[in-house]
Amino acid sequence: MSVAILSRRGFISASLLAGGGLLFDLNLSVARAADGTPIILTAFIRILPDNRVVIGAKNAEIGQGAKTMLPMMIAEELDVDWSQVTIEQTHADVKIFGGQTAGGSRTTPREWLPSRQAGAAARAMLVAAAAAQWNVAPDTLTTASGKVSDPKSGKSANYASLAVAAAKLPAPDPAKLKLKEPAAFRIIGQSIGGVDTPAIVAGKPLFGIDTKLPGMLHAVLEVCPAFGGTFKSANLDAVKALPGIEHVLLIKGDGTPESGFDGVAILSKSWWSANQARETLQVEWEMGAVSGFSTEGYAAQAAEKRKSKADGDIVRTGDIAAAFASAAKTVSADYDYPFLAHGTLEPQNCTALFKDEAVEIWAPTQNPENGRGLVAKALNLPPEKVRINFTRIGGGFGRRLMNDYMVQAASIAAQVPGVPVKLLWNRQQDMQRDFYRPAGWHGFRAALDKGGRLTAFHDHFVTFGKDGKPVRSAELPATELPAGLIDNVLLEQSFLATNMPTGWLRAPGSNALAFVYQAFLDEVAEAAGKDLPTLMLELLGDPKELPRGNNAPPFVTARAKGVIEKAVAMGNWGDRKTLPKGAGKGFAFHYSHMGYFAEVVEVAIVDGMPKVKTVWVAGDVGSQIINPINALHQAQGSVIEGLGQALAGQVITQVGGAVEQANYDTHPFLRINDTPEIIVEFVKTDYPPTGLGEPALPPVIPALVNAIHAATGKRIRTLPITAEMLA
Repeated sequence: MSVAILSRRGFISASLLAGGGLLFDLNLSVARAADGTPIILTAFIRILPDNRVVIGAKNAEIGQGAKTMLPMMIAEELDVDWSQVTIEQTHADVKIFGGQTAGGSRTTPREWLPSRQAGAAARAMLVAAAAAQWNVAPDTLTTASGKVSDPKSGKSANYASLAVAAAKLPAPDPAKLKLKEPAAFRIIGQSIGGVDTPAIVAGKPLFGIDTKLPGMLHAVLEVCPAFGGTFKSANLDAVKALPGIEHVLLIKGDGTPESGFDGVAILSKSWWSANQARETLQVEWEMGAVSGFSTEGYAAQAAEKRKSKADGDIVRTGDIAAAFASAAKTVSADYDYPFLAHGTLEPQNCTALFKDEAVEIWAPTQNPENGRGLVAKALNLPPEKVRINFTRIGGGFGRRLMNDYMVQAASIAAQVPGVPVKLLWNRQQDMQRDFYRPAGWHGFRAALDKGGRLTAFHDHFVTFGKDGKPVRSAELPATELPAGLIDNVLLEQSFLATNMPTGWLRAPGSNALAFVYQAFLDEVAEAAGKDLPTLMLELLGDPKELPRGNNAPPFVTARAKGVIEKAVAMGNWGDRKTLPKGAGKGFAFHYSHMGYFAEVVEVAIVDGMPKVKTVWVAGDVGSQIINPINALHQAQGSVIEGLGQALAGQVITQVGGAVEQANYDTHPFLRINDTPEIIVEFVKTDYPPTGLGEPALPPVIPALVNAIHAATGKRIRTLPITAEMLA
């Protein structure tokens, strides 16, 4: 059902289902985009004749818990028992469901109000139906467990029995709906396991890689190892002659990583035979324009850039030159970090069926509307001719915000109309065709006065750019602390060229910037004769709000102070000097994705490498933790991923324009035996709830390296950490 939103208020409609029951089509205007277009939520609530309730989950499930959390909020305000609820994954369609992107920890803040309004609206219509039947005022009735009751007369009716009457009533004004007070919540705030968990444990097919359709062919796609290389020639006939090979197709890319480069597709009735045929395939690529890029070259260019005048300012406040000239003490250090891959457990895959000048897609995508647009452009179709079905996602971390694999599968399927095609990358391809977290180099300076107060801060950031702008995920915000907290700040940048596709990795930007900024500020604190928590609390000063721009909520210093004080209390920060030799504690704070997080890490040096014993996490994501068990898992998972980036040996290197790493042995992740105890507590504040998929990650890396310094006296200024750095 497609619905056009015509007013700011939005509307709600209801219709009867075949066989009885009620379908609520809830369209609530949440906000307006900059161009005036309403941003909408459409949630489908089906009340069945037996009083069971089916709630549609509109966002992709990556493990972040949205498929459970969004229906929890609807069910809470609908006032049904969770045991009555069945959850169904919707398909992707922004015209019906509103925004369905899963990224940036935005789902909770975007859906907190409209999801609850959706449930409350349906409940109001059912109450109105009962009130009309019993000739009483609606506000005298109560609801619970999927039924309406009249305390005065003792009458009650379940929702299913009221469906026919409710369908005939006018819809309520969403702005006038009365939502529950938190004290009345019976579902929100309870720990509820993931709706898919039993099926996952049982090994049932849920993921994109599990998709099977009648008559389906399996495809592999060979592309140039150097990003941007183009097709010249290949032994296509020799591959076509191999047993079991159905088709060998040339796929012409548009030269962008988002839509895919040139490639050769091999199709077979089994993925194994198609992948084996790749060994026979011999392709000549034109790589002259892209073969000169390398990790060694980037490092040399960055070193020269750091010595030179920056390409431009990000932010400049006060008088930097005068502040450094009058400083009682200055501190300087250079930091850097590498390219990183996402390394999702489920390799990129997509199934597509092109038929009757339309294409249907089954994809593990975080960003379906972007994929719809890319596919429509590649196949020269109207967007409405592209249908996208969500599958569960076996790891995203931002990788599946990009939809190159979707365009590739659709382009292959378009050459074999009427035949479903499943494209599946192998592990090497997945590692070597990523949109990588960009590397970066920072040249820091700080000035202190006689009282040990930070008076000036300077960062010359060398990153990757094109046409005078940073590439995707290489941005340095003008608000990066301590900017906004002291008068004299200069953040400037210089750019290097690259052919590497870059993209958003969990806590994009922040996963690297927190490391360099909080580790360097730990150096500044030491030079000032204090610890980092003390320095941060001094910088935050009196309570105030700092604007963030782009319609983002302000940075509230009191919330930052709250988590800093909580973390140092949780981690027994005061006893850090009593730890044995070779052990230490470190601290860091970071604000990202509207979440305030401070963390303390305790390490011990074992066999020349740091062994993390405990991580204490204090977070402020607003007034309500919607699903506590999932919140705990998100915070713990973020910490584990951050520790892996620092300790497991993760680095992506490039030679001749191509990536060297090919599997988890050369781009490893933290293993369970290296996972420490992770203690998480939340500081609740009177602000709307925000997301939890990312903000717990950034602080753990600087807290770790600061702990290593406390244990060894050595500063870690580059990642990943190696034994040689501590020798």
